[in-house]
Amino acid sequence: MSGNEAVSVRVLDREYTVGVAPGERDSLMAAARVLDTRMREIRGANRMAAVDRVAILAALNLAHELQLLGDGQSHGSRAVDDALAALHGKLDALDAEQR
Repeated sequence: MSGNEAVSVRVLDREYTVGVAPGERDSLMAAARVLDTRMREIRGANRMAAVDRVAILAALNLAHELQLLGDGQSHGSRAVDDALAALHGKLDALDAEQR
């Protein structure tokens, strides 16, 4: 982790020090806020909920959202590829007609 800077973040009232590449501090802090919010939502009023269980549920929810976003981008990318292929086909057909 050479070149990384140590950044302290608070998640669910606990402080953690994380190494982050230069220029990525703000992104890490934003991610910590998202995680803290999600964990607080999951924990709700039950302050006795085990922190590890809350963390696993938050991580699972965030990973699921990330997976859905990735699936959507893959689907979108395939749609763009298909549309481009169709346009290339039309251009080839027009080119053949003009010859």
